[in-house]
Amino acid sequence: MISLVVLIVVILVVIALAFATIFVVPQQSGYVIERLGKFHRVSLAGLHVKIPVVDRVAQKMNLRVAQMDVQLETKTLDNVFVVIVASTQFRVDPNNISTAFYELQDPAGQLKAYMEDALRSAIPSLTLDDAFARKDNIALDVQQTVGNEMARFGFNVVKTLITAIDPSKVVKEAMDSINAAQREKEATRQRADAQRIAIETQATANAEKVRLQGEGQANYRREIANGIGDQIKSLHSVGMDIEEVNRIVMFNQYLDVMRSLSESGNAKTVVLPASTPGAFNQLYNEVTNALVTAQQTEAPTVIAGDEASLATHAQHGAPSRSTQPED
Repeated sequence: MISLVVLIVVILVVIALAFATIFVVPQQSGYVIERLGKFHRVSLAGLHVKIPVVDRVAQKMNLRVAQMDVQLETKTLDNVFVVIVASTQFRVDPNNISTAFYELQDPAGQLKAYMEDALRSAIPSLTLDDAFARKDNIALDVQQTVGNEMARFGFNVVKTLITAIDPSKVVKEAMDSINAAQREKEATRQRADAQRIAIETQATANAEKVRLQGEGQANYRREIANGIGDQIKSLHSVGMDIEEVNRIVMFNQYLDVMRSLSESGNAKTVVLPASTPGAFNQLYNEVTNALVTAQQTEAPTVIAGDEASLATHAQHGAPSRSTQPED
């Protein structure tokens, strides 16, 4: 019975020694092994053996990439206080695991201090607009500065990012107001340009309209003159005296003017003599005498036989005498 107990104890001791001697290091890890309190070696992933009691695992180092966020408040070159949020990714250098373990007591705290110092050196040299525009450059400068310092202690800085630049609420509202004012200024300029183009287009259209109206009026007067000339030639060819022809043409023009007045929507009341033969003769004599007198006053006497001159004279003379006859 005693021998069985001893055997069991021996087996347990052997098993304990085996577990104390053999150990397994997982992937992306490194174990710092000390022998009698002194650094002995670094064991990477795999199966390893150590001397029980003499050797011990001093530290299990994680070789995967870790991330740390830093948030601090600083001032820009144009005296605007902003909150900077930066994230840095770092890891233990597989070739300097012992240095990383023995050199730094608090690696995360040391890394945070280096990042804050680098950010406080970079941001105050830039204005707020430059800080937003050069965010990637700031991150690269911080990464190089912090990376050089941490490399001395067995750590690699993989990447540094500036994730936020947050000014105060008052500054944000002011920036929004400036942006809105600039956009409104540009919109006002665009509306003014559109209005100017519309005015220029309308002016061009009006000028073209006036030109076409002038051409139409000139053609209209030309046709009237040609018609009057043809009329004078026709009456003169049947043996009528040129003076009589001239009076008839002017009287017909007078009647055309009166008809236009009666058809106009803005016509006024015109009092004329009664339509009797005597009254008609009186109206005829008054109109023709008035037109002849006006023609003699304004232009030289028309030479008989010159039908073209008569047509032009009649065209310009008849409309000018729109005086309403008295009863």
